[in-house]
Amino acid sequence: MPAGGFVVGDGQKAYPGKLTPFVLFTCVVAAMGGLIFGYDIGISGGVTSMPSFLRRFFPSVYRKQQEDATTNQYCQYDSPTLTLFTSSLYLAALVSSLVASTVTRKFGRRLSMLFGGILFCAGALINGFAKHVWMLIVGRILLGFGIGFANQSVPLYLSEMAPYKYRGALNIGFQLSITIGILVAEVLNYFFAKIKGGWGWRLSLGGAVVPALIITLGSLVLPDTPNSMIERGQHEEAKTKLRRIRGVDDVSQEFDDLVAASKESQSIEHPWTNLLRRKYRPHLTMAIMIPFFQQLTGINVIMFYAPVLFNTIGFTTDASLMSAVVTGSVNVAATLVSIYGVDKWGRRFLFLEGGTQMLICQAVVAACIGAKFGVDGTPGELPKWYAIVVVTFICIYVAGFAWSWGPLGWLVPSEIFPLEIRSAAQSITVSVNMIFTFIIAQIFLTMLCHLKFGLFLVFAFFVVVMSIFVYIFLPETKGIPIEEMGQVWRSHWYWSRFMEDGEYGNGLEMGKSSNQGTKRV
Repeated sequence: MPAGGFVVGDGQKAYPGKLTPFVLFTCVVAAMGGLIFGYDIGISGGVTSMPSFLRRFFPSVYRKQQEDATTNQYCQYDSPTLTLFTSSLYLAALVSSLVASTVTRKFGRRLSMLFGGILFCAGALINGFAKHVWMLIVGRILLGFGIGFANQSVPLYLSEMAPYKYRGALNIGFQLSITIGILVAEVLNYFFAKIKGGWGWRLSLGGAVVPALIITLGSLVLPDTPNSMIERGQHEEAKTKLRRIRGVDDVSQEFDDLVAASKESQSIEHPWTNLLRRKYRPHLTMAIMIPFFQQLTGINVIMFYAPVLFNTIGFTTDASLMSAVVTGSVNVAATLVSIYGVDKWGRRFLFLEGGTQMLICQAVVAACIGAKFGVDGTPGELPKWYAIVVVTFICIYVAGFAWSWGPLGWLVPSEIFPLEIRSAAQSITVSVNMIFTFIIAQIFLTMLCHLKFGLFLVFAFFVVVMSIFVYIFLPETKGIPIEEMGQVWRSHWYWSRFMEDGEYGNGLEMGKSSNQGTKRV
């Protein structure tokens, strides 16, 4: 058996290495790139429920809000301009993620993080000092550019830096940062809304500078991944870095495999066209379907518009903001559960358990809102116990998402792509995510106005569909080195038909049994 790599009993190649303090530090710093995405998600809904913000920028919504309480509560926030303010960011993120693919591939992951931080910082400053709606939207577009770069580079960085045994937990650090960003934003919204003079929304929007500076400064101190360094011809530096990352001297097998992957990558002139090749059919399918379903869980309805939603179902402004803080806290706690269990229980188990949990909760929330408002949206007195039931099931729903589709929607796509298509495929993942985030953010308030409580049943339907998709088509990927992921596709009952014998991505073939040693072709 050659030194540096071995094949375990189930035919899975393994590389030596351990979780070093250096890797832990770099992954924690890189994962903080999720703060900007989370902060924006959390801040948007809170700001758009602040009367002073609505009165200044969206007076038609403010007037609806102040009308007699017998008006249709489903439709009080239905404003195309208000939804454009929220959703413009995600359209910008979609565009920038396509540019970020080239930057990430040619100049490294950390440079993409740096660009993301700078652009997000600029957008935060413009929003904080905004005097007109157009300034808000320009600021949101810059925020979107920043998020597009960060979401493109951070999951790839984490998957490439982490030892394969801990890849799931370390990669989910990105989702944990998103949830922390959401929670911090919701807490700040709660306190800033109480500032006399009604200018607290400026602090909420301008506060995005802080997470932007964190990722900007962090990208300046982080090393690039060995995969990225090899891709750019820095072989000796990459080998030295790989030794430090893995905490062992002999990394020759993993290094040789990374070099082979890089040679395959460099032979591809058009990575976007290459994605359409038959052998990448499974990867392209997952790059599209996982983020598609992630957004159709309905989570952004809760996280974008949590204060708006709670306000709609009868909470006062202060109570709705505090309820959003509660759901944000649950979001963080449940993500920690995912970090603990993803490499123990596996991706498929969490996907399916979370889907079941969300389905039950969406049905209950739809029933509660339907019983309260009926189809005409006319509210009555909201009993305290009723409010507690609604918030409780929304929290259980958020928990289900936070330990399943939330983190795994970023983890699984980032770990299944071979190097030659990795940047392009990750751009597809980010783009699909942002397309549907944009669509849902743009039409949610209108859908709520017309579909009423039935909107939650629409999302429940998609939860059923996506759970069936995972059960049938998604293989388990825990504990498999990122450059050896071809095993899961060749052994899958359906995807194996697309894989040519002995060929997968970088041209590496897994050893067939433990007494064969490692075999490279």
